[in-house]
Amino acid sequence: MSRRRAPLLVPVLAALVGVLLGARPAPAAPPPTAPASAPAAAPARAAAAIVDEDPPPRLSLPTETDRAAWHKPGFRLALGLAYGGLAGIDGAPTGQVVGPLVRFGVRLDQSWSLQASLQYHYAMRGLSGIRFAGTVEPTWHATDRLTVALGLGFGGIVENATSRADPTPLPSTLDTSYTFPSARTPVPSCNGVGVAGLVRGEYLVVIGPRSATGLALELGAQWTGCVQDTSRLEPDTATAIVRRQWWPHLGASLAWVIAWR
Repeated sequence: MSRRRAPLLVPVLAALVGVLLGARPAPAAPPPTAPASAPAAAPARAAAAIVDEDPPPRLSLPTETDRAAWHKPGFRLALGLAYGGLAGIDGAPTGQVVGPLVRFGVRLDQSWSLQASLQYHYAMRGLSGIRFAGTVEPTWHATDRLTVALGLGFGGIVENATSRADPTPLPSTLDTSYTFPSARTPVPSCNGVGVAGLVRGEYLVVIGPRSATGLALELGAQWTGCVQDTSRLEPDTATAIVRRQWWPHLGASLAWVIAWR
């Protein structure tokens, strides 16, 4: 009986000795895993690389310069302030003018525009009243900044009473309308319209995609038909008796202009 129990005591004693000495059991081996197939791992790595990689940069489209934008066809508007003079020919009074101008039109292409101008000036120092004009102007763009225009239209003068002497024949002596042969002796006041023309050179500097500013030098001519009502009627036709006098002028002005497109 003692011989059968001896083999059983040996492992028990060994376990007790191990506990007393602080021995630790060996860790269990991890269970075997099935190896991943190479074709399945490759797409996963490729997808991870695409997600982590930065997208290619997107460059914005190149923007046009402000000067190039002014070459495009379209509507144009300009406001200005002009100062100049009107030189009378053949006796017509000479004077100085100052006032605003408005110009509008269409840019047709890179070289040509069609514009129209309206001018409303105060006349002084010889003339006394208002000088106005309206012209249509084909305009050539010689360079990016310089333009040359030729204009034709109407012009007029509305004058107040002045100290000029009244030429003969006097209104009280007329039985019919009378036209003076010249303006050597101008009538006291001129009220009338006529033909006007101009030549203009303008230099504009672009200050933004929508605006430009510069100077304009203008040479003009005007032929005004002054009409003076005598407050009398012709005895035969009962029409108004008037005196007429033609005033030719040559003018020049310098204007500061701001333009928009």
